[in-house]
This record gives sequence, structure tokens and C-alpha cells, in this order.
Amino acid sequence: MLEPRTAVIVVAAGSGTRLGLGMPKALVQLAGQTLLERALGSVFAMSEPAQVVVVAPADNVEQAEALARSVAGVASEYLNVVAGGATRQESVRAGLGVLLDSVDEVLVHDAARALTPASLFDSVVAAVRESASGVLPVLPIADTIKEVDDARAVVGTLDRSRLAAAQTPQGFPRAELVSAYFAAAEEHTDDASLFAAAGHPVITVDGDQRAFKVTTVWDLRRAESYIDDSAQPAAASVPVLRTGIGVDVHAFDDDSPLWLGGIYWPGQPGLAGHSDGDALSHAVCDALLSAAGLGDIGGRFGTADDRFAGAHGDVFIAETVTLVTGSGFAISNVAVQIIANRPKLASRRTEIEQRLSQLIGAPVSVSATTSDGLGFAGRGEGVTAIATALVQSVG
Repeated sequence: MLEPRTAVIVVAAGSGTRLGLGMPKALVQLAGQTLLERALGSVFAMSEPAQVVVVAPADNVEQAEALARSVAGVASEYLNVVAGGATRQESVRAGLGVLLDSVDEVLVHDAARALTPASLFDSVVAAVRESASGVLPVLPIADTIKEVDDARAVVGTLDRSRLAAAQTPQGFPRAELVSAYFAAAEEHTDDASLFAAAGHPVITVDGDQRAFKVTTVWDLRRAESYIDDSAQPAAASVPVLRTGIGVDVHAFDDDSPLWLGGIYWPGQPGLAGHSDGDALSHAVCDALLSAAGLGDIGGRFGTADDRFAGAHGDVFIAETVTLVTGSGFAISNVAVQIIANRPKLASRRTEIEQRLSQLIGAPVSVSATTSDGLGFAGRGEGVTAIATALVQSVG
């Protein structure tokens, strides 16, 4: 498991009294899935790994864990499920108590905001890192806001240009949030209020209309309208096929071991790079990310991130598969061609194909060629890998 820098605490311990369906709100069904499952679907589609902590009702921890693990799938090692407390603050405090040592920033999210897109989580993480402040996603207030007295008489009109509606996820530097939580002596309506009360700055980022909170049955019906398949054209049920391409080039390095296609090649000069230089695996990652519209390997696993220093190709592939499947795609197949004078792939081609197919969960074919002495590869200076990938939408 790559040690994540970010943790997302998903608060799912509410009783759901106002919803009036006789069960905890997070376990209420929304178009065939619980609110908790839908909320976690976005969390696990974030662009980088995160520790995910679900705070569940004390009487429903096992059920919540089963649901959460079904969503996490191959990323279940990043998941923790703990029992919540009598109040929201107690529940968040319980989640803070199981954070990994590697975590630098913490997002707190309400499972009731089940349709919040993954892009909003990514935006909040980026803003916390850039500002070292608390970060609150907000929406502008469209209605005119009136101040009323105890008799419900209007006593004034507020300037709505200086008002905003708060959403989640709310993000914070880990150390400051933990100290604020364990020092808090009174209840606050949200985490940003508690953080600010402890003397820490809070800034805002643009929220998202889909991140509304399900509180009443009317909210639940509104949420259903966002995902009501019957409201979509018939063609929407047809899987969308997408292709991607990836290219990677690495120079030989006589002082490094050779890893290529996820396997070790003893007695061969290695490939230079921030990681193990496995050009074949890196090209596969780029092709998959390209097909799913998720950028490239440099943007997802940059050389500035020390967690990937010396990492093997299978680490990058596993992370890439999680990103692609978490974004709603199934991988159909991958094809890779190596352009190099060495090593000779013929004797280990089947081994590479089996290894990569196992990692990706789909067929992988590998081929090799030389460039007749032309260019970088032809002069024996290194290896070029070109990969293509086919994915299809699911759900």
C-alpha cells in the first residue's frame, strides 16, 4: 500500500430522523445503492490515493463495512470503518483517531452529500496544500435573505453578495485540525466553524450543485432525478468505448537492475528513472489514463512525489487501474510494442503478458521490434515503449 498524504473522513453515523424512513440516513437506498455507497464511489475516484475512514452508526458498523468494501474493491487496503458517537463532532473525532502517520491533510465529508463529484474532492485537496488553511466549498446565495425576529417579523435584508452556502468535503491541515478538535469545548455546526474558532484561517473554493445534502424525502427524490436512468435516452445505456495511447522512453543505466514489463531481468543493464525505469509498464499506465480521460502518469505520479522513488511498475499499474475503474470504466484490453535492440523479449514474452494481464484484469499483448539501427533505440541507448488501451463505460 502506498502511504497516502490525504485522508477522507466520511461521516455516516447520522440517525436520519428528519428523513423519516426508520433507518440511519447513510443506509437509505438511492436508485439501487445506499447513500454511503454513492458517496464512497466519488471518494475512491479521486485522482490520488487517500486513506478513507467511514464513521458508521455504532449498531451498523458491520453492515457499513461490507458496503464500503464492496465499493473500495481492490483499494480496500486504504479503508477503515469505525463507530461514530452521539454527535457529529464525536464521530469526526473518532475518525481522526485512526489516521495514518503519513497523512498531512484531512477532508471531512457528509455521506448525505452522496452525489458530490470526485473533482470537488481534488479541488479541496489542492487548495489545502497550496494555502495551508482550512478550505470550504461554497455556493453563492441566489435568494434574497431576510433577517427576522422572534415574532417572525422581517427586521432587515442581508447583503447576499457576502453570503455563501457551505458544503462538504471540507479540508484542513491534519495537525491543526486534530488539535482544534481535541480542544473544542462546544458543538459547532461544521468543521470549518470549529477550525476557525480555534484561530485558524479558512478560505473558500467553488462548490458544486450536485453536492447538496439529502435531509428530507424531497431531497432524496431530487437526488434520484440526477441519476434516473429512465429520464435518459435509450442510447445512454450503450457502453461507450474509448481508446488511449501511451509512450515512454528510458535510457540504459549500467548501475541499475533491469525491470521491464513488471518482471526482473538479471544480468541486463537497467533503465534510468525516478522509479525503476520500467518503460513498458509506464507506457501502459499512460495508455489507460489517456483512454479514461485522466491525464498522464507524470501528472498523477510525478517525480516530485517521494513515495514513488524507486517504485516498481506494478505499483503504478495497480494505482492506475484503481483510478480508471473508479472513474466508471472497465478495461477491455491493452497492447504494447517495445522498440529496442535489447533485451530480447521473445523468451519472456508470455511471462510478461501473464504478469500484466493479472495486474490489469484484462488481456495484454506484447510485441517487440528494432529500428534497424536508427535513432535512440537503434543505437542501443535505451528502450521505447508504445501502448494502446481500450476501455468501456460501465453502469
